[in-house]
Amino acid sequence: MNNPSENPFAVVTGASSGIGFELARMLAERGFDLLIVAEDDGIEEAATHLRRDGENQITAVRADLADYDGVEKAWAAIAATGRDIDALALNAGRGIGGEFVGGTDLADELNVIAVNITSTVHLAKRALPGMVGRGRGRVLVTSSIASMMPGTYQAVYNASKSFTQSFAEALRAELKDTGVTVTALMPGPTDTNFFHRAEMDDTPVGAGKKDDPALVAEQGIRALLDGEEKVQAGSLKTKAQAAASKVMPDRAKAAMHSKMAEPGGAS
Repeated sequence: MNNPSENPFAVVTGASSGIGFELARMLAERGFDLLIVAEDDGIEEAATHLRRDGENQITAVRADLADYDGVEKAWAAIAATGRDIDALALNAGRGIGGEFVGGTDLADELNVIAVNITSTVHLAKRALPGMVGRGRGRVLVTSSIASMMPGTYQAVYNASKSFTQSFAEALRAELKDTGVTVTALMPGPTDTNFFHRAEMDDTPVGAGKKDDPALVAEQGIRALLDGEEKVQAGSLKTKAQAAASKVMPDRAKAAMHSKMAEPGGAS
């Protein structure tokens, strides 16, 4: 991004596929230049695709956000553009399914925490002071409707999303008079590589019908640019599930989640 641009500038993490790619695409369609980040080489393909769609400047950064140095690499690339961040989508995340005792590996659980929680806090800590100093900016934190319920067979993932949801809402309250808004994006089951990577293909939720990531992203971008507090994104079924979660006791939600996420439950 060496050539001057009058376009607004956005950063999207976890942008090589799924919801993250759709968030980036929709920001590009709205005239944003982009810096997109992911750990896999698909980020270059994503950037190539986004460049075909318009005149926007697109920079791809391959960095493992589960690693402190990876986040610093991403931040260094952002700083090197010399651009002020107008919109920041902290979307990178992953999950793992299975029984906590005997069904999952500690390394996987810690990686989920590092990507979903630690990298979100780390990059927000780097980016927000500049946004607050300028008195403007929009931040989107990808949470989940999973943040609203105990995650039976997804214990660490749901807990990580409860953290990001609380984090987003707390930051929003702290920054209410700064010109910077924070929006929580809360999708339900979405048709991405998430469930396959989480080894949940044989679960009812993994095998079931899911929301279109483009629909989720469109609702998220609208909420972000309007400065809304949060959006429970996806189909009417997802929104109904989120509404029900508000009134159900935790024990009932844990039992419901067990039926959705039990390994082998799809057979």
